[in-house]
Amino acid sequence: MSFGSVPGRSFSLGSAMPGKHGRMIRSSLLSPLALALALLLPGCALGPDYHARSAEALGVPEAYERGAAGPFDEKAAADWWARFGDTTLDGLVGAALAGNLDIAQAKSRLVQARESAVQAGAALLPSATATTSGGRNFRSPGADSGSFSVGADASWEADLFGANHRSLEAARANVQAVTYDLASVRIAIIGEVATNYINARLAQAQLRIARDTLTTLDDNLQIARWRVQAGLASSLDEQQARTLRATTAATIPTLERNYRSALARLAVLTGQAPGEATRALEAGGAIPVPPRGIAAGIPGDTLRQRPDVRAAERTLAVETARIGVARAALFPALTISGSVGTSALKLGNLGDVVTGGLFASISQILFDGGARASRVRAQRAVADGAFAAYRAAVLTALEDVQNGLVAVDATTERSHQFAEALDAAGNSAIIARSQYRAGLQDFPTLLETERSLLSSRTNEASARADEALAMVQLYLALGGGWQTMQEDGQ
Repeated sequence: MSFGSVPGRSFSLGSAMPGKHGRMIRSSLLSPLALALALLLPGCALGPDYHARSAEALGVPEAYERGAAGPFDEKAAADWWARFGDTTLDGLVGAALAGNLDIAQAKSRLVQARESAVQAGAALLPSATATTSGGRNFRSPGADSGSFSVGADASWEADLFGANHRSLEAARANVQAVTYDLASVRIAIIGEVATNYINARLAQAQLRIARDTLTTLDDNLQIARWRVQAGLASSLDEQQARTLRATTAATIPTLERNYRSALARLAVLTGQAPGEATRALEAGGAIPVPPRGIAAGIPGDTLRQRPDVRAAERTLAVETARIGVARAALFPALTISGSVGTSALKLGNLGDVVTGGLFASISQILFDGGARASRVRAQRAVADGAFAAYRAAVLTALEDVQNGLVAVDATTERSHQFAEALDAAGNSAIIARSQYRAGLQDFPTLLETERSLLSSRTNEASARADEALAMVQLYLALGGGWQTMQEDGQ
């Protein structure tokens, strides 16, 4: 029996007596040791066992205040962007899922998490190493000698109090959390693609409106000049026409900038340099029309649908398991190690004499200034923080859905009202132009109707874009866009 010099208290028991053909003669000390190991090896996992919280325990309401009744259509939500009926948007989303660099980074983090789980599982198994060596000494004259050896060492730390099992539990939960993080990144990228695409189409529509209005204002300015030259109107009419025309033209550079910025962002989201990647969009297209009648389901569904909520729940599981890891460090550690080897002067005699040994050591910390106990308390605080973050994620998800439902209702109503206003402004402009050409209307009235028409057309286009953006917001809030994707991120 020997006492080793390890931190805390250490005991080592073992024997190693050589014999022919590798036969080991064990001392009588190993029999009680083997019995003790048989009793200790099953071990126990310290720390709290994790249990998922129910929706009721988290204070989730039974229904949303707004929104269409009925179950949430997960199949439709899985590829919600396709419900806009815009093949260009479909293509951009597909390109982003394949080439976006944020998604590539998230995939890399998932691979790292999986390898960490493999490493955590390996800690439950023995480790073994083998060595071999050979050489020859030369002396003159003719007194050469050789030496050869083969050996193997193995060690295993018994998981008496479940530290390694809790580490593996934490690593596996972390893999799930990172998987949901990948899904969250995908959803965010899809949402950003849809948002920038809608903004690009809105900028195109606003540019068309501004340029069409400029054509009309040029005609009005020419008519005003003719009337001034004919003595039928004062020069004030001409100057007012010039003012409105220049003010309208001044909006075009800003709209061009907004349009080009949206195109550049779309290119980067698809993992490409700005320029050629979005050339096809310059042909023009309509603002996407959002689908109708989406049912948000019940708030409890949101906890299952939102990957960020599920990631927060898995993070709580990770930190709960790590409490057990910290607690296990307070208790004794049992390590078993052994070695076997042989050496000879000739290669053919390696098996003649085999030596080996089997050792076990138990170590227990006696004093560390309270550091390990402090780590347990600190880890409990981390777990409490993870629970608070989980609840915050749940509440944020419910807030997002509620705001999304309100936004869809508000933008739909707003779009209807602006469509009616545009119809009225268009009719007013037609009447005003006709009456002005006939000399039945003054020029300020004509300019006011043209200004009102420009405003109505711009507002109506913005309202249609806002309606589409609100639907994007709602789908993102409901967690749509990842259910049918492979969890491995490929």
